[in-house]
Amino acid sequence: MQRLLIVLGILLVVAGVAWPWLSKLPFGRLPGDITIERENFRLYFPLTTGLLVSLFLSLLLWWWSRK
Repeated sequence: MQRLLIVLGILLVVAGVAWPWLSKLPFGRLPGDITIERENFRLYFPLTTGLLVSLFLSLLLWWWSRK
C-alpha cells in the first residue's frame, strides 16, 4: 500500500510539472465531448475523454491484477 501511494504521488507530481505540454495534446477535445457556450455560461462535459480514460485504467488495473 505504501509503494502504491508513493508511486501515485510521483505520477501526480510528474503530471503537474508536465501539464503545460500535456494540455496541448488533443485529449479533451475529442468528438463526443459536449461543449455548450452561451453568453454568460460555459459547460464542458468530456464524455468521450472520460470513457477512454476509464477504459485505459480498467485495462491497466486488470493487467496489473493478473501479475
